[in-house]
Amino acid sequence: MLTYYLNINKRSFSLMKNSVLVIFSLAILIISCTPQEARRPISYSKSHTLADVSGNMKKINKIEEEKIRAYLQKDSVLSYRSSSDGYWYATIEKVKENTPYPKEGDLVELQYEILDLYDQIIYSSQELGTKVYKVDKENFIPALQLGIKSMKVGETVKFVIPPYRAFGVVGDQHKIGINQSIISIVTLLNIKLTDESN
Repeated sequence: MLTYYLNINKRSFSLMKNSVLVIFSLAILIISCTPQEARRPISYSKSHTLADVSGNMKKINKIEEEKIRAYLQKDSVLSYRSSSDGYWYATIEKVKENTPYPKEGDLVELQYEILDLYDQIIYSSQELGTKVYKVDKENFIPALQLGIKSMKVGETVKFVIPPYRAFGVVGDQHKIGINQSIISIVTLLNIKLTDESN
């Protein structure tokens, strides 16, 4: 009787084992047959359109312009003029003689320094040294590229420059920050006329 009982238990166990395998197989089959939904990328930030970026840049430029205007009003010594190219300038040393202005292709020598709107030196003229620059043929601070062409040898001009005419959105990645307005005091030392300017 014990063998009969053991044979029944073996069959029951085997049947139960097979049932579990069948149920498990059916469950896997059902799960794998359900349609899967495509996964979407996880987005942590809002999508920015060109209009959003442009609007933000206009706000930043307006804030910087307000800072510049406040700086200009505080300076009671110099009389600043606004250029049509988006910067302000004041002549510190004026040359009255009838001497030429630099033109495209001329080689100029100049000394300059860069300050922030609190008159703190960012780069001194000693740090920067004498700059030799081929007018409109090399990269340089955009406002100074334009401003130098209205200077004579021996003149010193103070330029107040918004970020979009200075180092732009990224700064110089050293001492000049993101969207930072600057001041540059420039002295034109020499102009060497080249064939391209004739």
